[in-house]
Amino acid sequence: MTTVAVIGAGISGLSVAYECAKAGYEVSVFDEESYPAMKTSYANGGQISVSNSEVWNTWSNVLKGIKWLSKKDAPLLIRPSLDWDKAVWIAKFLYATANGEAERNTAQTILLGIQSRKRYAEIIREENIEFDKSDCGILHFYKDEQYLQHAIDIKKIYNDNGCEWDILNRDQILEIEPTLNCASGILGGAWTPSDWTGDIHKYCYGMFNVLKDKYGVKFFFNTKIYNVREDLGYFDKVVIANGVGATKLTSKLSDKRLVYPVKGYSITITVDDIDSLPTVSLLDDQAKIVTSTLGNRFRVAGTAELAGHNYDIRRDRIEPLLKWVHNNFPNINAHEYSQWACLRPMAPNMMPIVEESYVKDIYYHFGHGHLGWTLSPATAQQLVRIMEK
Repeated sequence: MTTVAVIGAGISGLSVAYECAKAGYEVSVFDEESYPAMKTSYANGGQISVSNSEVWNTWSNVLKGIKWLSKKDAPLLIRPSLDWDKAVWIAKFLYATANGEAERNTAQTILLGIQSRKRYAEIIREENIEFDKSDCGILHFYKDEQYLQHAIDIKKIYNDNGCEWDILNRDQILEIEPTLNCASGILGGAWTPSDWTGDIHKYCYGMFNVLKDKYGVKFFFNTKIYNVREDLGYFDKVVIANGVGATKLTSKLSDKRLVYPVKGYSITITVDDIDSLPTVSLLDDQAKIVTSTLGNRFRVAGTAELAGHNYDIRRDRIEPLLKWVHNNFPNINAHEYSQWACLRPMAPNMMPIVEESYVKDIYYHFGHGHLGWTLSPATAQQLVRIMEK
């Protein structure tokens, strides 16, 4: 039997491990943490969001980033530092923007997201994993005419690729989600009822148990891989799926694939009165904030920060999330909450890296950025097809 080592036990690595096990490979998973899904797959926004597929490589986003440079609470913050990888990543991001790749990559991301939703449905049905899943839909809302007009402009690319993107007025938004503060200046929005939410960490831990108990996958925690060929050379195939750690591993293969750690934050508010929580998932495109209701917990996540490999939780990045909750959901009591930060592995063109290395029988499955939860099942299937050629 062909042996496969997977580096990384987050959503990317576990998705690949599952597809490899289903394909008949003998799978081992290695992770430097003590448990699965303890970093980027621990407390994200919770959204399976095909409706959030638009890539960032546009000149309008570049201009926004420049304007936000001096704002500590900006949705996108680039912290000044002597960081060669960051400089190269920004240059490649601008190159992808200049090449006009955004529309094509957005369409491809939408299609991958739809494929992932189908694969999740199959996995959940077959493996019976519980993770506070809610088929609630995602509601984008806008308080600025320019952002609302952009939502209208991109309706065609979503609809043409099979994703609902129904433009709503203010009254229709408040009818779908009456807990939103009607006095907060909402102008309109977009509605995708087929998107859904769930607790990524619970899903990953459930998948870990399924892989271990049903498919005989072996897990090696507290194990850091420094050199793929030296540490895992006894496996027939190796998959690098460890997010922001992948750049260092690929560099040692003389086949560097650059993903930069784009830092995000979340808070999770535990409430007694679940009637105060929204019943749908929300996305404020202007503030770059998303929400999910996970049982009696309200997950609020967002912001993007280029600050290197830094997991520090900064109060000046948590405060905007709390303020956002207060402004939009004044009835939610946020006295009890936890806070968290992650590093999203983002490629310059915003597309996941799913391919074989220049080094035979070493494969890449990383770079999903803020859409790892949305895209991983589809890209894992894609990678296994590449492995079987």
